[in-house]
Amino acid sequence: MDEYSGSMGSDADVAALASIVGEVEGAAAVVRAGQVAEVRALAAAGQLAARQAAGSPAVVRAHDMALRSVAAELGGVLRVTDRTVQSRIDEARDLVEHYAATLAAWESGRITRGHVRVITDAGSVLVDASPERRAEFEAAAIARCERDTPNRVRSEVEILAERFAERSFTDRHRDAAAERRVRVVPGAAGMSDLIATLPTVIADGILDRLTQQAQTVIDSREPGDAGSAFGARGAGDASGAGDAEPDRRRIDQVRADVFSDLLLAGAPALDPTATGDGQGSLGAIRAQVQVIVPALTLLGVDDGPADLVGRSPIDADTARCLAGNTHSWARVLTDPVEGTVLAVDRYRTPWPQRRFLRARDQHCRFPGCRRAAIRCEIDHTIDAAKGGPTALWNLAHLCQRHHSMKQFTRWKVRQLPGGVLEWTSPTGRIYREDAPAPPVAFTPASISTTAVDEPPPF
Repeated sequence: MDEYSGSMGSDADVAALASIVGEVEGAAAVVRAGQVAEVRALAAAGQLAARQAAGSPAVVRAHDMALRSVAAELGGVLRVTDRTVQSRIDEARDLVEHYAATLAAWESGRITRGHVRVITDAGSVLVDASPERRAEFEAAAIARCERDTPNRVRSEVEILAERFAERSFTDRHRDAAAERRVRVVPGAAGMSDLIATLPTVIADGILDRLTQQAQTVIDSREPGDAGSAFGARGAGDASGAGDAEPDRRRIDQVRADVFSDLLLAGAPALDPTATGDGQGSLGAIRAQVQVIVPALTLLGVDDGPADLVGRSPIDADTARCLAGNTHSWARVLTDPVEGTVLAVDRYRTPWPQRRFLRARDQHCRFPGCRRAAIRCEIDHTIDAAKGGPTALWNLAHLCQRHHSMKQFTRWKVRQLPGGVLEWTSPTGRIYREDAPAPPVAFTPASISTTAVDEPPPF
């Protein structure tokens, strides 16, 4: 019996899983064919409605009535509202008429429905672009989608679309930022949603800082400790604080309580690390934001968007502000053909290996996972306990979920040259995980054939 038999079952179970995987794969192909056929039929329905309205003196009204009638007919068959069908018809026509190559790639199984949504959503900024520019964007987006999962490629495809847009992302961001606001949406049971519309980098930083502070509160708990009156009894109930129940709040609840305390009191009143004569350690916690900034954007030559890793593009002004205020930054040197990281400048950092790996990996290196590297653990591909060295060729970022899975299940991984991870599933299927090519990087005039100096162990 091997070390995994207790948790993963026998070899017969693995064989059964392999059969199930094959069935799911076949079923997915059937579903894909049906979905593509439905899209084509819905687009044809929309085109029929347009032909019915052609020539009418009240074109707009006639077209709307014809489309409503067709949508109502289809709604009866699909058992959904005519409004829902009308929306799906519009989406289908957009895909069939403006993204023919994307539809063909989906139909052939090269990309998934999720990839299609990523491409069409990102392409919405190209409404004023020429057909040639739209086609060029579509071809590049499909090529990128073929190599990774939808959540992984979304940010890169969005940035790609911005490069082809007639109006720059920075200009549109400035207009959108002018509409930032905070509002309250009343809810049930005496609760409300406080909604702030903010630049993405600010919102992401706020959530990151709240998460760090909430985790510090949770980590500081001692068995039998009582939480704050706010956390233990609910907002607004401060009575009986002396006999409060033990603090059993979840991280979401603590995050909300810290958010409220910060805004109402200016500093966390529930900070268990405070000394009583000044702000505690929670006040020193600051957000970490991982941003990749193009060299030309950094220098102000263009206003192309930067990549907020794990989220979405951010505007050039914000990227330049972040770069100007940070105490350290890393220049990424990449292979001009493959795009893989060769080295990272060691600028004011005692952790050269960590910076190198963060620049190379960008996110968790399990297939499909998009969790940012700054939220992951550095894993020894060959376990240190089994003699695996703390060397760049034996290290990669894995989130806690996939790190544990590597340790306690039959999933296996080996690291190939160039930071490529080759994962083998319990059924023997192999999934190649290439080191992500940075969306922006500096490249040398010529590439030396000598190996990159190996940083000392951290």
